[in-house]
Amino acid sequence: MVLPRFRATPSRIHLFNLSPAHNSQKNQKRVGRGDGSGRGGTSGKGNKGQKARAGNGKPRLGFEGGQTSILKRFPKKGFTNFTEKTWAPINLDRLQHWIDQGRITSSPEKPITARELLLSGCVNNVHDGIKLLGDVSGSEQLKTAIHIEPSRASQSAIKAVEKLGGTVFCKYYNALSLRDCIKGRTDRIDAAPSRRQDIEWYMNWRNRGYLSSTALAKNPLAHERWKGLNEQLSKFKTEQFEQLKR
Repeated sequence: MVLPRFRATPSRIHLFNLSPAHNSQKNQKRVGRGDGSGRGGTSGKGNKGQKARAGNGKPRLGFEGGQTSILKRFPKKGFTNFTEKTWAPINLDRLQHWIDQGRITSSPEKPITARELLLSGCVNNVHDGIKLLGDVSGSEQLKTAIHIEPSRASQSAIKAVEKLGGTVFCKYYNALSLRDCIKGRTDRIDAAPSRRQDIEWYMNWRNRGYLSSTALAKNPLAHERWKGLNEQLSKFKTEQFEQLKR
């Protein structure tokens, strides 16, 4: 049986009829090859000056020829707080709505963390941590006892959750430990607060800090390391500086 032969047509693509698109390729511009080419001598850059130099030939952004730039003459106001935290707020009424839909659950052994809130879509971004809020309407709509482990919590939210038999333990996270929490990694040691302001906040039971003595006694997930941190970080209350003898 003889197979029919196909004739190459413009509508059929073959290796031998491939070609670049029209005007997609241009010849290289050859400069400095004589005056007859139109680009000889100064190679199209003109005579001397800032734009005729080798390299980029352009000043940096904001350069005004040597005079004091507008960025330096314009008055500055305020400062950037490098210790500022941006919390992702979550209200009790929204949390109750997610529980009613079956999108999130909690128990004393498996509390709600930033990972569950992010994966369930309750929050779009965890930022520097979760802050539990409880306004008047949200506290009234909460009907389920929840167990949650945020970074911060308001006093009204704590009161509303514990009124129904739930628990709130605020835990410290830095950028790395928060990322591990979201990804579910448990092979690294949790971060501990290092700034005095954070140490005092997370060791205060009024804030439901996880390093307070009451929280270590009530939290079923308390680690032995947390108890050691409680002892170490509370030493500053009894430490006394050595006084110089005169």
